[in-house]
Amino acid sequence: MGYLETTAQVYAEAAETPQVGLCCISGPPLQLPGLKIPEIMHQMNYGCGSTVHPIELVGEPTVLYIGVGGGIEALQFAYFCRRTGGVVAVDPVPQMREAAARNLQLATADNSWFEPDFVQILAGDAFVLPVPDASVDVVAQNCLFNIFEPEDLRRALLEAYRVLKPNGRLIMSDPIASRSIPPHLQQDERLRALCLSGALTYAEYIDHLVAIGFGQIEIRARRPYRLLDTYSYNLDAPLLLQSLDTVSFKVPIPEDGACVFTGKTATYCGQESLLDDRAGHLLQRGIPLAVCDKTAAKFALQFPQDVLITDSTWHYTGGGCC
Repeated sequence: MGYLETTAQVYAEAAETPQVGLCCISGPPLQLPGLKIPEIMHQMNYGCGSTVHPIELVGEPTVLYIGVGGGIEALQFAYFCRRTGGVVAVDPVPQMREAAARNLQLATADNSWFEPDFVQILAGDAFVLPVPDASVDVVAQNCLFNIFEPEDLRRALLEAYRVLKPNGRLIMSDPIASRSIPPHLQQDERLRALCLSGALTYAEYIDHLVAIGFGQIEIRARRPYRLLDTYSYNLDAPLLLQSLDTVSFKVPIPEDGACVFTGKTATYCGQESLLDDRAGHLLQRGIPLAVCDKTAAKFALQFPQDVLITDSTWHYTGGGCC
């Protein structure tokens, strides 16, 4: 049995018998006025972070959600996309599609604004999405792509890129690893299915997104997720996994490379009232400007005495140099 078949089996079982904390230890779901989430959705919340970022959901966008799970994020997306078919949820596991449909029906009892047809649940997988080219504003996935082997990850990212409109957003939450995961864990199909052994390092994860063609990537959150200890996983030293929430924009990659925002700022502290770097960036003296990592590195090199660069906060929500 290959790792994809193992994954399908694990989540078919989880659909029929909810398993709290099956793979991910999630924080409290996003709280929104007038949104009540059925308890069964909490029990079937198998994501590692969140892909529901309100600032990305203005204007009732069309959202394609890959891996419907228990339906919790599909319901949250529907909160912002209150129209028939505003959210399209795709899942290859019949039991999970059926469970999500039941859970969304339950949600109508406590959410007067919600209609089940706001969410369309379709059979399909990340490699062949059942929607046309350039047809959706947002593609989202939570704790799925980390399961894929590198070539399958590339296929899934290319497919997400295909269905996004120009300027569309790929919103993802996945575990990343503090160092490369040893082969004996990567080859364990069940651990991979449980989101414990397929994680890339941060640099590898970002490189995959840039290689597909995403010109701007924003880190919304980076937090501890799970620790693989030496005793249970046959490791020489503990290995920390973190959950990484990202938003990647389908915009052209600039000639000098993609813009990756990790929460850095640049503050001009020279004698003039304004610093113009002649590359499109204006810094007012004493006023921090959010900058991508590429711009931060250029400022540090060009103006080592006059520009203060802060460390990454791993939390960025817009505004800044690009």
